[in-house]
Amino acid sequence: MWRDKYGEFKSLTHDHNDVDDIYASVNFQNDHWLAIWISIPKRHIVVWDIIVKHISKAQLDEVMEPFLTMVPYLLVECASTDKERIKYSLEPFTYERAKVGVPQCTTDDCFVYTLKYIECHALRYTLFPAAFCEKNVEHIREQMAHDIYHETPGFEGIEDKSSYYNDLDMYG
Repeated sequence: MWRDKYGEFKSLTHDHNDVDDIYASVNFQNDHWLAIWISIPKRHIVVWDIIVKHISKAQLDEVMEPFLTMVPYLLVECASTDKERIKYSLEPFTYERAKVGVPQCTTDDCFVYTLKYIECHALRYTLFPAAFCEKNVEHIREQMAHDIYHETPGFEGIEDKSSYYNDLDMYG
């Protein structure tokens, strides 16, 4: 999936230091996931939430505050030169919760949706596909697990995958 399109992705960027977008999954109180898109040029963060009623505006403000203040500092501190550092301000970013065109769900599959929001946006979809809905979430989850499994480097020659996970202490 991703490795197949890496050449296309790499050809889109002119300089490996040119990063305009950062995506992240954000956990809220260990029971809910949000997807965020940080636009560096716009100094703005968009939040995609599968269940808007799950988290209030005040709670979301509290969750987002560290991102709004940390990202500008990280940009300044991680700049490779003083010339780069001057490009960035320490002023906090702004944010919004996207509400229009974001598929909603009532199940506990918010992490699946979170990953799909990020994937669709990173692939520059202007709308989320119609098939991205609650009735298809089980199939989407299985397909994602399949894709991740097959994209994991080093699995090609491993006959007994269970010993690999035991070595990583993944399953106790």
